[in-house]
Amino acid sequence: MAKKWDINLVRNIGISAHIDSGKTTLSERILFYGGKIHAIHEVKGKDGVGATMDFMDLEREKGITIQSACTQVTWKDFTINLIDTPGHVDFTIEVERSLRVLDGAILVLCGVAGVQSQSITVDRQMKRYGVPRLAFVNKLDRQGANPFRVKDALVEKLRLNAVMYQIPIGLEDQHKGVVDLVSMKAFVNEGESGEKVTEIPIPDDLRKQADQYRQILIEKLADVDETIGDKFLMGEAPSEAEIRAATRKAVIALKLVPVFCGSAFKNKGVQLLLDAVGAYLPTPSEKKEFALDLDKNEEKIDLHPDPKLPMVALAFKLQDTPFGQLTFMRVYQGRLCKGEFIVNTTNQKSVKIPRVVRMHADKMEDQEAAEAGDIVAMFGIDCASGDTFVHEGTNVAMQSMHVPDAVISLAVSPKDKTAANNFSKALQKFRKEDPTFRVHRDEESGETIISGMGELHLDIYIERMKREFACECVVGQPQVAYRETIGQEAPYDYQHKKQTGGSGQYAKVIGKIVPLGADSPEPFQFENEVVGGRIPKEFIPAVEEGFHEQCQKGPLIGFPIVGVKVVLTDGAYHDVDSSYMAFKICAMAAMREVYPKAKPTVLEPIMKLETTVPEEYQGPATGQINQRRGVIQNTTSIEGNAVVEAHVPLSEMFGYSTDLRSATKGKGEFSMEFSHYSPAPRNIQDELAKKYQEKRAAEQK
Repeated sequence: MAKKWDINLVRNIGISAHIDSGKTTLSERILFYGGKIHAIHEVKGKDGVGATMDFMDLEREKGITIQSACTQVTWKDFTINLIDTPGHVDFTIEVERSLRVLDGAILVLCGVAGVQSQSITVDRQMKRYGVPRLAFVNKLDRQGANPFRVKDALVEKLRLNAVMYQIPIGLEDQHKGVVDLVSMKAFVNEGESGEKVTEIPIPDDLRKQADQYRQILIEKLADVDETIGDKFLMGEAPSEAEIRAATRKAVIALKLVPVFCGSAFKNKGVQLLLDAVGAYLPTPSEKKEFALDLDKNEEKIDLHPDPKLPMVALAFKLQDTPFGQLTFMRVYQGRLCKGEFIVNTTNQKSVKIPRVVRMHADKMEDQEAAEAGDIVAMFGIDCASGDTFVHEGTNVAMQSMHVPDAVISLAVSPKDKTAANNFSKALQKFRKEDPTFRVHRDEESGETIISGMGELHLDIYIERMKREFACECVVGQPQVAYRETIGQEAPYDYQHKKQTGGSGQYAKVIGKIVPLGADSPEPFQFENEVVGGRIPKEFIPAVEEGFHEQCQKGPLIGFPIVGVKVVLTDGAYHDVDSSYMAFKICAMAAMREVYPKAKPTVLEPIMKLETTVPEEYQGPATGQINQRRGVIQNTTSIEGNAVVEAHVPLSEMFGYSTDLRSATKGKGEFSMEFSHYSPAPRNIQDELAKKYQEKRAAEQK
């Protein structure tokens, strides 16, 4: 008998962590205690290593899809949707979507290493999307584990208001269980897989420490909650229920991060963490969600998980299965029923829902309907990740359709001609998964070009082609996406006249081109100021089309021209010889003629670079950035590490990772994302123009 749906008992959570903090091991235990798998299998290799690649081997052994975007477990009365959050989140849109569908998260930290670089990245993203979280200090059975030090690092490095909600009973090989500071009870895990949680009296040697940490907990709560604050000032002790209510409020308001302890590998502390998920993380109705109204210029509208309102759902992850594409959907509003028609607002196509399933580890359970706040999967729906689905009559999107422009391109081809089929399959799949990954064919050279958000972004896809599609690639030189623009206003006056036997071609256009500036939101604008019918109305679009088309490939270095406004003021036509085509050709020729007079310049993509190195290597790291024409914006130091923020041209960044590693003995790391376009220095512009002219000359021979 299926449980009645109660949105207050639903939690959509993700587990994120630095690689090797035991994320996989913890997910495994949660599935086990939630009754989804019947035996615990270790991740092969040393002490519960949690890397993405292990998921694959794990799946083969046990046939459970931990890797599926969402597994549902039931814990006591709660229904917990566990969402797989991607590990390496460099510059893809993928992690944004996973965070978008989370209502809360567990940040897993290693009890020995504490806050590591990737913990910082994950935390930064959670803050950007306002995701409430609990912290779990794992691996307390390891030598050198110290949860108190990890809690301090959360405060210092991540500036989180982290508070101990448990203290460990024993550490390293003596780690037995935890003392819960809210109920002031001690718990140990017993049974072969730690499935029995037994309450024991608080050990005498921990009594004083427990009282001390409970006092800190109440003081911290008093800072963020009025009820507790008043009691604290009166010197009264708050009740357990009051502490829980205040904690829940503070966690959802992002004012507090409770810290829990344990060792997933040794089956300690996981059940109490699941209790905390139910007690402190928000329900789908407590996290504010909004959509963008496409009929009203992407105006924000609030969504409410009410089954009676119009349906809105987001496809946030695609997965290939032997039965076809599985699309994971989060329903934000309304109900989604099998057999209904729904509209994809990205392409306005209507599709019928053939099958709604709930993922239960390796089994799928067919559903008749999905309620608001739930996460389900569907077969037989062809869409891309990030598409919004609605019922007829609603036109909203869950995220802005703006996808940033690619800044780097590579020519790729399969090494082995027999793999051509796999090669095209892989490219199709990646395009659907990630809108920032683009593929096109270069007409002139006949090569397949892939474009993306950075060197690493494309490297990952080339590696995936090799692993997932057994297709090795030959990769050409990276190509930076330059742009061209104009520096000053210039007038044009061009007449196009062609007379052969029969009707000829005639058109004349007069006007000017005006620079809009490199950072103009619109790359191209057209203004028609023709009066008195000097050019008939039906030919005006032809003029605009001609100019626009000519801007797709600038004559200076062969890249698109942006930041240009074309003003058409006058012209002439011929009753017989003028046509749409004649005006289009005339406009294209006018643009070619006037462009050199408007001070053409090359714009290059500038990247926002953040490099983290141990302080003793700060000098060499800064020197490297300066050598690459970088402009340093800011330098901060965090716990013996220097973080250098800079703006650097993308064209100078190739091979940076190798140089950085060798200059810092492998200890430096960096992340890079596109910032803006800026004019390239004269010498670089001349060099690019010269190369382009040589290439053109060679092609014409």
